[in-house]
Amino acid sequence: MIFKTSTGDIEFVAQQLTVAGWTGRSREAVDHHIQELADIGIAPPTSVPLYYRCSTQLLTQDAEIDMLGSDTSGEAEPLLIRLNGKTWLGLASDQTDRALETHSVAHSKQVCPKPVADTLWEFDAVSDHLDQIELASWIFEDDEWKQYQKGTLAMILPLTELLSGSGLAEGGAMLCGTLPAIDGVRPAAQFKMALHDPITDKTITAEYTTTTLPVVA
Repeated sequence: MIFKTSTGDIEFVAQQLTVAGWTGRSREAVDHHIQELADIGIAPPTSVPLYYRCSTQLLTQDAEIDMLGSDTSGEAEPLLIRLNGKTWLGLASDQTDRALETHSVAHSKQVCPKPVADTLWEFDAVSDHLDQIELASWIFEDDEWKQYQKGTLAMILPLTELLSGSGLAEGGAMLCGTLPAIDGVRPAAQFKMALHDPITDKTITAEYTTTTLPVVA
């Protein structure tokens, strides 16, 4: 993958992919969400947060992805990358199969591509105001774009804490968890997301379309 940075384009070949889950900063909110999922048959995590290992081949900068069935949905997440001895901050979507999630969260994440924006910021350049950085997403629903997620990184565990817990090494990439979905988690064929820094007034954006493949039995 090629990323734009303030000092020029850089190439990144992922050696390891981690998807961090259950990363809400409010433990009360996380516990409430765990119970909500338990009520619909999704097993609780063995620890909080939890670091799921996924195939690096899932990372993509394609504007179109194919998914089997109609039960997948995206969620905007901060992305951390270790490259050239530095940590970089970007944006990705943890596309997840919600039907499979009721059987195994790990499997539900492993079967879906993870769309990634084409821009990175140096982590050190924003580390002093991470909690002010805004994360948002929208879905195209009922012939219009609707806000799907909105908040700041203050709603997610500190990224430095997630870095330490994951042991992210050179060549590693990690999706860092997400924000609640407005009006509930649901699929959409078109998804767009943004990471906005109000201090520098810079924004990372990405948009992608999901094509649903038929489930042939």
